[in-house]
Amino acid sequence: RGVMINGTRMINEMRANHELGVLETLVLGRAYLGVGLMAANLKGKDRIGLQIECTGPIKGLSVEGNAFGEVRGYLKQVPIPIEKPLESFDLSPFLGAGFLSVTRFLEDAKYPFTGKVALMYGNVAKDLAYYALTSEQIPTAFNLGIQFDRKGDVVGAGGLLLQALPGTADQRIDDLEDLVLHLPSLGRAFSEGAELHALIHATFQTHQPKILDDRRIEFMCHCNKERIRNLIMMLPIEDLKDIRDHGPFPLETRCHNCNTPYTFERQEIRQIYGLRFPDN
Repeated sequence: RGVMINGTRMINEMRANHELGVLETLVLGRAYLGVGLMAANLKGKDRIGLQIECTGPIKGLSVEGNAFGEVRGYLKQVPIPIEKPLESFDLSPFLGAGFLSVTRFLEDAKYPFTGKVALMYGNVAKDLAYYALTSEQIPTAFNLGIQFDRKGDVVGAGGLLLQALPGTADQRIDDLEDLVLHLPSLGRAFSEGAELHALIHATFQTHQPKILDDRRIEFMCHCNKERIRNLIMMLPIEDLKDIRDHGPFPLETRCHNCNTPYTFERQEIRQIYGLRFPDN
């Protein structure tokens, strides 16, 4: 089974919201594409999350997607510090040592399930494939590509996920692994106007692909001011009192996942404090 996505619009919306440079877009964009692929098999209110914790200047990231094809998430370090201009899109020096974890939040499960592996390659696609093989025992291949033009704008972004189902012949697995290994950049293909269904049939024509579903994929966060207000209300009493008395006002806070700003005036903070501590 497989999934292919054209994520060009999603990556551009992600970049605009988070105000990212080329390196940051590449790092977070590959994670968005990976999560978008893994979320394709979710149902109902199921969600999946990808976290990377690392010693490199990236520090880490957190991205989640749901069954509706909505993906959101953030980098822990923006901008990513660099000592010299990028010479390649090899991200391993920026990740360093660390761990990759995938968490599944299934609607009918009492607790979420998390699998965790060490970063082996410093490459999101290869490390996701390594996770799937070691944690879920499923032979898997990922291809994640983002194409920039000479001005540094994203002109194409795409991803491919292939997984071997039980009983798949070894020869077919070998053939598909070789095919994915030599597959051109999907980002470049979409930047040149490739159509998704046509690309699937052209790429896998010898394996007679059958398209089972066609879903949207987009950058989407369901944060709102009411949720942010509730988070402020849960601050320790001394912190909340200090904000009430000293500001600064208007108080601005941003959602980690989408970077949307929310502002609160002095009177709003007083109301929040009063709701939690009506006698103070």
